[in-house]
Amino acid sequence: MKLYKQFYIITGFLILNNMSSCEKLIEVELPSNQIASDQVFVDVQTADAALAGLHSGLRDNSPFAGDQSGRLLGLYTDDLDFYSITATNGLPEISQNLQNDSNASIYTDWSTSYKQIYVANAILEGIEKSKSISQADRNRIKGEALMVRSMLLLYLQQVYGDIPYSTTTDYQVNQSISKTDKAQVLIQLSEDLKESISLLQDNYRNTERIFPNRKMAELLLAKVYLLEGRWVEAELLLKGIIQSPLYQFQNDITKVFNKSGSHVLWQLKPKNSGDGTKESGIYYFNNSAPSMTALSTGLVNAFYPTDLRKQYWMAPVTFNGTTWYRAEKYKNRTANTTEYSIIARLEEVYLLLAETLVQQNKIDEALFYLNKTRQRAGIAPLALPLSKEEALSEIILENRREFFTEMGHRFFDLKRVGKLDTSIQGKPNWKSFHKLWPIPQQDILLNPNLKPQNEGY
Repeated sequence: MKLYKQFYIITGFLILNNMSSCEKLIEVELPSNQIASDQVFVDVQTADAALAGLHSGLRDNSPFAGDQSGRLLGLYTDDLDFYSITATNGLPEISQNLQNDSNASIYTDWSTSYKQIYVANAILEGIEKSKSISQADRNRIKGEALMVRSMLLLYLQQVYGDIPYSTTTDYQVNQSISKTDKAQVLIQLSEDLKESISLLQDNYRNTERIFPNRKMAELLLAKVYLLEGRWVEAELLLKGIIQSPLYQFQNDITKVFNKSGSHVLWQLKPKNSGDGTKESGIYYFNNSAPSMTALSTGLVNAFYPTDLRKQYWMAPVTFNGTTWYRAEKYKNRTANTTEYSIIARLEEVYLLLAETLVQQNKIDEALFYLNKTRQRAGIAPLALPLSKEEALSEIILENRREFFTEMGHRFFDLKRVGKLDTSIQGKPNWKSFHKLWPIPQQDILLNPNLKPQNEGY
């Protein structure tokens, strides 16, 4: 991992300039090797300000920002095609499976993740040292920071494999940290998420669900269990989320991306009032050929003609006799009052539960959860007989239709069920080692303990 020099020690907290003037930051002298976080967290207001800075960082510059992993991994798999002939940001290489360890977009993906992990660690250290904040607030702040750090580390583990599992702001540790085996990362994530669950509450601390709750941490733990093949434990967590009175399945296709829906588990509010989500702008083009990305033909053809998602979530653009499709899940590019960027929604829980049940050969029960999104989209429900392999293939296909351009879903879903190679091998230059991205070269040069580089790079 990159060495964060002393001026970076409080950088995480300087993210607070995105917040309102009533949220204060206490200035402290730079420490020799770690943040003096006991001085920062003198009251709950400053601690919450730091936590708000972490959420702002997720929204503005992280894999969970609306303009980052959805586009990167959509291009990397088969949901997006790339059209720019002048781009120098690393996206052309990613779309053609020609990325290397100097790719600019991969470095951004890696480094922004670890910057937010660093901020989460600073919050965890600060709240641990604070003596003046109530136990209830300490639990809430620690639970949220742990959950966010876990979400970022889980993303990195899936994209890069063995990764540094950083739990400190001490740069003397971070500058020489070694990688943790990907299986051990999952074990550590399980423990961190269990602790987060024990600290958080089900009820949201904001009615707009812009801060995570216990159920969001449970969803992340269920994802870890799925990766470990712990189907029964994952099933219990996912059913608990579905049965919670906090959530209700959204049956109106036109309201899925409305910020007020009770199907939303967690969403990020745009920086300024009236701003559109990043997703609403990054995929938009009109009255011309696409200058950057468009939905792939394979994705468009994955929909039945009668599928309402094709009607409401994508838009055809015809120019000089050629038609492309753009993603249009988020529609308000300006004067936005109804849309926030959704990180997790109930439909994901339904499809993960269907997958968990199929893995246990409970196919009949799984069909109920698989058919919910199909029926809302106006397509016929699936029925028995259906083999386990057929059911898994249908779940992967339904995930593609439901979550295209959302947070890299296609990549993670295919990889989780072992179908990444067989599904993406038709792409130019695809090789089996592409299941992982390379660790950025410049971080390996700074810290040789990150060696060996991932296979193939």
